[in-house]
Amino acid sequence: MPAITLLFASLFVLFNLVLMARVSLARRSSNVGIGSGGDPLLRRRVRVHANFIEQVPIALLLMALLELAGLAQAWLWAFGVVLLAGRLLHARGLSASAGYSYGRFLGTVLSWGVLLAEAVAGLAMAARHLG
Repeated sequence: MPAITLLFASLFVLFNLVLMARVSLARRSSNVGIGSGGDPLLRRRVRVHANFIEQVPIALLLMALLELAGLAQAWLWAFGVVLLAGRLLHARGLSASAGYSYGRFLGTVLSWGVLLAEAVAGLAMAARHLG
């Protein structure tokens, strides 16, 4: 069983619920049913949530496959912790400002780094298995 991925997936679901609630609260206060209605706060909250949804599921899927394929637990823990830190930094940075922020930048670098490292690990493990 991919227990490490299960732990991180559960944490990310809780994180996603927080992001969804923030969008819902902003929609309610702006009286906007769909889209952002031109409200800058709502637009940023929608974008924070969308960015999360664009990156986290594929990272978790690859993490689960790597865990099932037998990748060392230290790598799995590192991927999970760094991805979580990256997503927290990104959400905080983008929530504070639609422009450049250190949190947004570092969160993006960490998240993309995890995706790249997982892809490289997956390619290496697949090549060993297939070759």
